Amino acid sequence: MTTLTRETPASGDGADPDERRPAGPLYVPVRIGSAGGHQLRFMRTPVGARTAVGFTSPERLTAALGPRTRWIRLAEPALRTLAEPLGVVVVTVDPQFTAPFPGTSRTAPPVRPCVRRHGPDEIPPELSRPVSALVHPFLD
Repeated sequence: MTTLTRETPASGDGADPDERRPAGPLYVPVRIGSAGGHQLRFMRTPVGARTAVGFTSPERLTAALGPRTRWIRLAEPALRTLAEPLGVVVVTVDPQFTAPFPGTSRTAPPVRPCVRRHGPDEIPPELSRPVSALVHPFLD
């Protein structure tokens, strides 16, 4: 996993030649917005900071976020340019610690319709006492 911040030099000026940088485009998770366009999906770091996420291959993205995740290809500078106006200054490449996506093995409990009871014939026996039996004990 590589975390890139604005302070991390992109290349050239003071860049560490041994530091691993993503080569080529990143596969960035997106969602479809209300107007039908693509919107970046931001994640959280283990300490809770918002981060833009990119993966170096579609297989890594699928392994981390699931097969139904939509994605687009972006270069790291383009991802940063889109994320910064939204207050996200950290870019994480190939995150290794992600919450597992819900698989198909978990099923929701069956949904039962709400039953509404109306009328005196459908009142449960424990609630069908006459009003005189509902006298408060301190009022005797």
